[in-house]
Amino acid sequence: MEIRNFCIIAHIDHGKSTLADRILEHSGAITAREMQAQFLDDMDLERERGITIKASAVTVPYTLDGVDYMLNLIDTPGHVDFHYEVAKALQACEGALLVVDATQGVQAQTVANAYAAIDVGLDMIPVINKIDLPSARADEVAEEMEQVLGIDGLTAVHISAKTGIGIAELFRAICTRLPGPKGDPAAPLQALIFDSKYDEYRGVVVYIRVINGTLKPGQKIRMMGQARIYQITALGKFAPRAIAVQGLAAGEVGFVVANIKALGDVTIGDTVTDAINPAAAPLPGYRPPKQMVFCDFYPGPDTEYTQLRDALEKLRLNDSSFTFEPETSDALGFGFRCGFLGLLHMEIVQERLEREQKVQVVQTAPTVPYEVVMNDGTVKTIDSASELPDPSKLKEIREPMIRASIIVPAENIGDVTQLCQDRRGIFGKTEYIGPRRVIMEYQLPLAEVIFDFFDKLKTVTRGYGTLDYDLLGFHAEDLVKMDILVNGEPVDALSLIVHRAKAESRGRAIIRRLKQEISRHLFEVPLQAAIGSRVIARETISAMRKNVTAKCYGGDVSRKRKLLEKQKEGKKRMKQVGRVEIPQEAFMAVLEPGE
Repeated sequence: MEIRNFCIIAHIDHGKSTLADRILEHSGAITAREMQAQFLDDMDLERERGITIKASAVTVPYTLDGVDYMLNLIDTPGHVDFHYEVAKALQACEGALLVVDATQGVQAQTVANAYAAIDVGLDMIPVINKIDLPSARADEVAEEMEQVLGIDGLTAVHISAKTGIGIAELFRAICTRLPGPKGDPAAPLQALIFDSKYDEYRGVVVYIRVINGTLKPGQKIRMMGQARIYQITALGKFAPRAIAVQGLAAGEVGFVVANIKALGDVTIGDTVTDAINPAAAPLPGYRPPKQMVFCDFYPGPDTEYTQLRDALEKLRLNDSSFTFEPETSDALGFGFRCGFLGLLHMEIVQERLEREQKVQVVQTAPTVPYEVVMNDGTVKTIDSASELPDPSKLKEIREPMIRASIIVPAENIGDVTQLCQDRRGIFGKTEYIGPRRVIMEYQLPLAEVIFDFFDKLKTVTRGYGTLDYDLLGFHAEDLVKMDILVNGEPVDALSLIVHRAKAESRGRAIIRRLKQEISRHLFEVPLQAAIGSRVIARETISAMRKNVTAKCYGGDVSRKRKLLEKQKEGKKRMKQVGRVEIPQEAFMAVLEPGE
């Protein structure tokens, strides 16, 4: 039997999951009665948002010209936040289907994913999808692929994943143009872990691609990175439902169950080998995901701290790419500092906590990690402004910089240039990828991008702009810590690190927003933004006032004055002991850039 291991890579919304549905249907892996849209996206959130969050692996049989093929397909996400899911999938394959929408053409993630596949040395089949749409421009898109990616446009397979046009030709291309695996079934076992998930009844289910050797139930295996030994209790494949198998040989993709209790015991990219006859060396590893957005989660109105901790631990079982550690705040009490791959990832984790674990969370403004160089030359990484050491001990603060590739219509070059300059961007280059579209390269500070850069980009390009970025490293900038004081007390969850040139405008914008969000109290509440001891912005929320003189009709004016003085004294005392309630929206106000 011939084996083909391949994945589907594309920009978000170019039809990956629909194509996976057609492949399952055409190969006969599922019947028309079982078929449902986005079959492999089994999370409710994936279906609702129409996006793929987790990569999923499936094995389908196919016969072409009398030869039996085993096709192992891995469907991957398209959003920039989940690029690490794509990187994992590429390691387990020999080939890739690069899907491009015939109406939208080559987009930012198309370029990023294509280069990632080329770096790993995969054979690629270009696929032009949605050719059934009236606005499809397949020939132009084939030219764009040649110009930007250097792929021969004539080799592209033209399909419609929705209607099934061209699917048979695609199957022929997969079988004839993609190489088979080169592994040796007789060699010592080497299998790559490319994903894992937690099952309540079986423990951790490990997704593996066998490179060399064979796996059998009952075999003792060793994780080379963790140096732990387990015994296999079950082997299987997803076809697309899980089915048990009696062995996995070199080149095959499947899953292993071996009484592994915690997801932390499994490292993605680790090598599985035989405990008795181990391989000489592990497989080339895979870079673990790096958290680039941090924020604090505190228990909401009807949630206990222990409930939130349990919910985060349960969610961590199925998503090893986010981290959390305990955190305390004077304003909000006990909570957790969480790290995410990006803003969409953060949103999804929060939504899954509230929906699947039934907990309410108060979330602070997202921040990025910074590198701090001390006077003695030591470098430490911090992920919130409250961790910043005393300025007198600091030599410099470095912030993360990204290289952004932005694909936009040619008429929007001016607007996008202005947007990038407002965010302290450094211009790289501009390249035309067709008569009407350009790819612009900019270096930008990640802190300026994480909140609403993508929304603003979509606005100025009327929805046609796309963005992909990769991390360049940390660069020293003139950064300062800005404290926000509410009623004279600094609120650590609202403090942030900003560029000195933008501190004043940003401080004023935050204070104005806070004034709108914090409701009036019975005493006057001053709001201040300060750098060190210097106040750079101030607003005052005036006190609510009860009309204490309403009952005085006529009579001596001193009677009224006495009541007003008494009220003034009461307000003064209340201001000393009164607490200011800060709503969730106020923490998000910190995000508003100071335009």
